[in-house]
Amino acid sequence: MKRDDAAASDPVDARLGGRLAELRAEHGWSLGELAERSGISKSTLSRAERAEISPTAALLNRLCNVYGRTMSQLLSEVEAEPAPVLRAAEQRVWEDRASGFVRRSVSPPHGGLRGELVEGRLAAGADLAYDRPPVPGLEQHIWVLDGTLAVTAQGSEHHLDTGDCLRLRVWGPTRFRCVGPGETRYVLAVVRP
Repeated sequence: MKRDDAAASDPVDARLGGRLAELRAEHGWSLGELAERSGISKSTLSRAERAEISPTAALLNRLCNVYGRTMSQLLSEVEAEPAPVLRAAEQRVWEDRASGFVRRSVSPPHGGLRGELVEGRLAAGADLAYDRPPVPGLEQHIWVLDGTLAVTAQGSEHHLDTGDCLRLRVWGPTRFRCVGPGETRYVLAVVRP
């Protein structure tokens, strides 16, 4: 481990330290538990998380092994700050023509952020069913901008009209249906646990 008095002022080291602390918290591990799993002392782990030191490649490799990710994945999560402005022309749009669903990634996911915004459009009669969440316990806020939307989650169906918002954590199957005579447009705010 190299000592680096400038580590605290290095924005990459600061973001890396923050991400390492987030990963440990996501796993619910104490510094002691992570030290046992990685073979790295608690004090070194603590200093790396607080960006008091600049971690070596060997230390990062050990942590990547414990967290089940490549070093490239870890570094890509911290190398660049997310762009503060995403112009409409840069927002990716994906269409599922078979179901009548159009998805615009208004604020796409980024390793340094936990939330994202999606604009969804469902054609009249469109019916989307998901058998499971991509991440159990995913937080979602569904705000209907135009039309009527029926959302089924945790065994309950919720009818949402223009302006209504449904807040939930997703643990199992969900279903989105456009029940109005016209299309439905909504905002989906997604927050990783």
